[in-house]
Amino acid sequence: MKKESGDSVENGKRQVLIIDEDLNRSQNLKTILEFINYNPTIVNNIKEWKNKSIEDDSVDSFLIGECTVNGELEGIIDNIYKYDPNAPILGVYSDKKPKSGEGWAKKILGYIHTPFRYDNVFNALQKAQIYRESKEKIGKRRPVELFRSLVGSSRSVQDIRKQIEQVAESDASVLILGESGTGKEVVARNIHYYSGRREKPFVPINCGAIPPELLESELFGHEKGAFTGAISARQGRFELAEGGTLFLDEIGDMPLPMQVKLLRVLQEKTFERVGSNKSIKTNVRIIAATHRNLDEYIKEGHFREDLYYRINVFPIEMAPLRERVEDIPLLITELITRIEHEKRGSVRLMPATIMALCQATWLGNVRELANLIERLAILFPFGVVDVNELPEKYRPDAIMNNTVYADQPNISPSIPEDILESNARLPRDGINLKEHLSNLEVSLIRQALTEANGVVAHAAKLLNMRRTTLVEKLRKYGI
Repeated sequence: MKKESGDSVENGKRQVLIIDEDLNRSQNLKTILEFINYNPTIVNNIKEWKNKSIEDDSVDSFLIGECTVNGELEGIIDNIYKYDPNAPILGVYSDKKPKSGEGWAKKILGYIHTPFRYDNVFNALQKAQIYRESKEKIGKRRPVELFRSLVGSSRSVQDIRKQIEQVAESDASVLILGESGTGKEVVARNIHYYSGRREKPFVPINCGAIPPELLESELFGHEKGAFTGAISARQGRFELAEGGTLFLDEIGDMPLPMQVKLLRVLQEKTFERVGSNKSIKTNVRIIAATHRNLDEYIKEGHFREDLYYRINVFPIEMAPLRERVEDIPLLITELITRIEHEKRGSVRLMPATIMALCQATWLGNVRELANLIERLAILFPFGVVDVNELPEKYRPDAIMNNTVYADQPNISPSIPEDILESNARLPRDGINLKEHLSNLEVSLIRQALTEANGVVAHAAKLLNMRRTTLVEKLRKYGI
């Protein structure tokens, strides 16, 4: 029946068919639908519903009210699915929803109850729209490369893209620095993907997740009988990555004895398996990553200075998510698209919800945001999440009252009231979200400077960011 979901849009309004014997109820519903920019058509004689929908192939959603005979109602639902397998059907009821045991009740997406409320009707139709879009996307696979891309338009992301482009074609060792969850492995995969080693393996290993006594075997392999349990010879990660890229994640957690052995391999380009004295030549590109402050680790004797300079030929520093707030809406869109691509459902967020997430601290960075979006997709499958439905720690009042992260500096609570309104709605003419967020950022920076009496270091502490980052933002906005 449907060609594309966009076929159902006429003059910017989505087509909705109301099938209901109750004239007053259908008229009330039509009034609300027109107010929220939908184009409804009413069918009070249920036998004529086909003439209003199937022939012109234009209906986006079906709203079905109570009929005199339930058997007739089930027949309508079956016929709708026969002509349009992707059709979202919503029930309209004056009382509580029908018993789940009734066969036709299991075939509809959800319910709209009287008395009608704007929020309930709007959210139900948004759910219907998401349902149709997700059904139509089944079978349409996206290239894997899109999920490896760096999402964002902030200056820090643009700088990282430029650095990847500069270093990808060389064989220089790269050290990626940044907090946990900022996407260090994503950067490593991008460097490999755009390098001349792209057709060879990309082999990751987490140096902090493997016990010290097993790490040497994991990296260099072992011969049969080299130690108890070595019942056969085994290749290590260096051999597996031959010709490609070896990604040493959390290299700051590597034990000192292994650091010595790794340094030797990087210098001489040869290694031996555990239990063997035969040298094996290696041709791999090393990309390392850590959330540790290696300069401090060197001073404390936890990391070798000579190894540091060997792997730190080209450093790339990942900014935490709280310092690139403007990327959060784009990340949310990408994460939802990924969930839909993997056929794990879908979810949509109201503008006020996205704004609330832009104010959160995000100690877990992008990984924490990804976990939240996945949780919302489970809690509200094909639904629309309002700000009050967020977990408590992400709601504006919790963020402003600093009840979530007690060990963090106080954050100025002077946020414009229209931002904190839980029932905030996107203007009909739309909004320039990037400009809106920039204005919000400027406002908070000015307040922090005022409270810090103009001392940039103190203002940076109030905003929970590095002093150098704040100085860059002051230049950017001409403050």
